[in-house]
Amino acid sequence: MKAERINPASTAAVRLIGLSDAYMAALYPAESNHLESVQALAEDNVMFLGCHLDDQLAACGAVKILFDELALCSYGEIKRVFVPEEFRGKGLSKHIMQALEDHLLANDVRIARLETGIRQPEALGLYYRLGYAERGPFGDYQEDPLSVFMEKKLLA
Repeated sequence: MKAERINPASTAAVRLIGLSDAYMAALYPAESNHLESVQALAEDNVMFLGCHLDDQLAACGAVKILFDELALCSYGEIKRVFVPEEFRGKGLSKHIMQALEDHLLANDVRIARLETGIRQPEALGLYYRLGYAERGPFGDYQEDPLSVFMEKKLLA
């Protein structure tokens, strides 16, 4: 099981992104969903990855490399980590997260940040186990009682 770069506009990726959209829409109001479009996931500063099981795309995730004007440093924003229900519990999200962090380190980016929701205990548990800590909003995010903002310092 290996995470590899995939085209976010591929049929399998679009299907997974659509499932992710539906899942998030069932949990949160539109103003609390900060989802990247397929077009945004294809930008040059984004790495979009997938894991396959039994020839099916079973997980995806992305990282955008951005610049923090206040801290004067680059960081990676983790986006679109999603595993459909039938593939959960197999460690796929951990593989995706490791590959995204490895990509950041390979690009000399030492900070990973993300925004997730309070109604996703499995995701929150994963991020805590991987060493992410809560922080305040970053980038263009505003305070939102349904959002949890997190950060991890990456070590080479």
